[in-house]
Amino acid sequence: MRVLVAEDDPGLREVLVQGLEEAGYFVDSVAAGDDAIEQLRFYEYDVAVIDWRMPRMSGLDVVAWAREHERPTGLLMLTARDTPADRVLGLDTGADDYLVKPFDFGELVARIRALQRRPRNVDRPVLHRGDLRLDPARREVSLHGAAISLTSTEYNILELLMRRSPAVVDRKAIAEHAWRDETQPLGSNAIDVQLSRLRAKIPNAGVRIVTVRGAGYRLEEG
Repeated sequence: MRVLVAEDDPGLREVLVQGLEEAGYFVDSVAAGDDAIEQLRFYEYDVAVIDWRMPRMSGLDVVAWAREHERPTGLLMLTARDTPADRVLGLDTGADDYLVKPFDFGELVARIRALQRRPRNVDRPVLHRGDLRLDPARREVSLHGAAISLTSTEYNILELLMRRSPAVVDRKAIAEHAWRDETQPLGSNAIDVQLSRLRAKIPNAGVRIVTVRGAGYRLEEG
């Protein structure tokens, strides 16, 4: 399961990321509200843990954006703002849950699990590029109607390229999206190896993965 942590306190952010990864989650983290929106714009998260006070855009702004754009992510506000009026405002803006700092980490994980179980009214849109079909809710990919067997890393890379197509995706973005430790593939040929394997699994798909020298990769039709 994929979780987004949006928290501007670097110490707490590190604790949250480490604890959630140890609990079995694949975690992305950001320190500012506008960065959280960019992550939600391009990636599908099961749950986002969002601080209220963040630079540039507040957590409340992030929640409002996610609901306005019908993102299917469960939204949990984790904040020091603890008055009843704050709770009401956060929930009315669109948060699914509200947890006040300081908090018990076990309770945070339990609330995340509860949000995962909660049915959402917004379906994750199926992506179509050429003859490829990717279903984010089921994490399934098919070509000409036949299922394709992909590793988790291959799936994550293909999802990112399909979502951003025809834009160029740089290597850092691929590393952040497809690996638990984004530093692992950088400085090696790991990304190139994964892309080579992925290309071999989607022949004659009406799309191709193009290398843009010095910039990254893109999925283009034709």
